Amino acid sequence: MIERLELVDYRNYAEATFDLTAGTTVVVGDNGQGKTNFAEALAYIATLGSFRGAPGDALVRVGASTAIVRAQLRDDDGREVLIEAELATVGRGRVQVNRQRLARIRDLLGVLRVTVFAPDDLTLVKGGPGDRRRYLDDTLVALAVKYDALRLELDRIVKQRNTLLRQAGGRLDADAEFTLDVWDAKLSETGEQFGRARAALVDQAGPYIIDSYEYLAGPGAGVSLLYAPPWRETGLAAALAAARSDDLRRAVSTVGPHRDELELRIGGLPARTHASQGEQRTLALALRLGAHRLVAEKTGSTPVLVLDDVLSELDNHRATALLGSLPAGQIVITTAGAIPEAATPDRVIRIAGGAIA
Repeated sequence: MIERLELVDYRNYAEATFDLTAGTTVVVGDNGQGKTNFAEALAYIATLGSFRGAPGDALVRVGASTAIVRAQLRDDDGREVLIEAELATVGRGRVQVNRQRLARIRDLLGVLRVTVFAPDDLTLVKGGPGDRRRYLDDTLVALAVKYDALRLELDRIVKQRNTLLRQAGGRLDADAEFTLDVWDAKLSETGEQFGRARAALVDQAGPYIIDSYEYLAGPGAGVSLLYAPPWRETGLAAALAAARSDDLRRAVSTVGPHRDELELRIGGLPARTHASQGEQRTLALALRLGAHRLVAEKTGSTPVLVLDDVLSELDNHRATALLGSLPAGQIVITTAGAIPEAATPDRVIRIAGGAIA
């Protein structure tokens, strides 16, 4: 759990210290005062990435050259852990765990896990396939750090293969064909591993996601998830061979995990195009809650759950159902409105103008 979060020159915070509880903390403030910036910092210290997709230099307060995010943790064994991240507008920042500098970002993964649900998560259902692929892959990394290396390797191979396809100009000489064979073999091996991992994840997470949705919206909704890219039927090597002519013509890799889709359906119909916005938002929330519960069970360490301005996006029934079904563990809820009675917070923090009011 996060016991204390300190921010220095982060977004609109000149300097602020937040003491959190092991239970539920509710952060209250008007729009534009820094609630989402606070939620973003909580997640940033776990992954060194913004869930809003902002680059590192955008997180530094205007007029400052560096920002600090510092978190004092206490793990499940009672041991204290200090994570400190320095962000710079120019050059690279640095990260320390217990005053020891980390050489790689990957070394931080797994020290702290954070699950965030924010209004923009509607794109998990309403957006393109890339949003759903990212959801699957981020969940895999939360389950096991090894998938971060596998994801990076897959990205590297696809980029190299695409570069070769562009350079070929639609035709292969002997050297280019040999090199493409090499990249196809690498993509086939790595892609098959990633495909198996994604398929297993969907099988494991599916029941948690469906249960979460039905608790929020009522039973019998008929939610289903399907990850079944056609290349998994024939094998990626065969699919790449069949797509080679098309790939050469288009100068891009058209087959593989980087093009896959996670199909989401409600009542047998595609949720992206046929579900109401209320159904889509509920399904997006169920995706986050389902993954949260799966990660907690499989890793033995419950992630911090951050609900950023979610209550305003749900009707009263679903908001009450959500608050009544929150999993055990540390929870942070941000809201611009009144605190619902069902929230039963252990601590309330009020924010105004990038400071604790």
